[in-house]
Amino acid sequence: MSDAKERERILEAAARRFMEMGISKVTLDEIASDLRMSKKTMYRYFPSKDDLLKNVIHARIKRNGKRFIDILGSGKPFGEKLQEIFAFAGEEFSTASRQFIVDLRRFAPDLWEEAEEYRRKTIVTNVRKMVEQAKEEGMIRKDLDVDLFVLVFLSAVQNILTPKTLSEQPFSTLQAFQGILKIIFEGALTDDARATIHLSGQFLTEFPTER
Repeated sequence: MSDAKERERILEAAARRFMEMGISKVTLDEIASDLRMSKKTMYRYFPSKDDLLKNVIHARIKRNGKRFIDILGSGKPFGEKLQEIFAFAGEEFSTASRQFIVDLRRFAPDLWEEAEEYRRKTIVTNVRKMVEQAKEEGMIRKDLDVDLFVLVFLSAVQNILTPKTLSEQPFSTLQAFQGILKIIFEGALTDDARATIHLSGQFLTEFPTER
């Protein structure tokens, strides 16, 4: 197996462990055991748990960014793009436990801020593009202020998808994000668009709730 494939295999195994159990409880011994690999081999690619975590987060950010770009650049109508993002959010957030989010902010604040900055830029750029496309297609009300819409959406994500808020609420990260999409976008759609775009609760139950 090539070094690149071996490295990717380690990152995938580590991501599964971190997302499921959080960061503090995961050891390199467990990840090596999952892979049936010696710690010596793992250290050849990632010299520490911190380095491994950093690479997991960077790989996740890169993958998510590519997926969003692929969706937005697909040339599909606004409604299809919105539903694909809704489904992608389900796939993505269903893998991240509440403990992982809490641990990331507590034990790796620099990585948390890096992920937050990526999220801010992604939302501002991509949501704006989607709203502008929706306006051109007549799917969103003409009186909608795009700048205000983006600001409201960003504020909702930043203030709700936090360890503190999520720890005090019964809903998961997945349910929170998809709920934000549903509430804010459905409020902006025209009556005709609302009849054709169904951001139903199916995605809130289709994927497993976070532990």
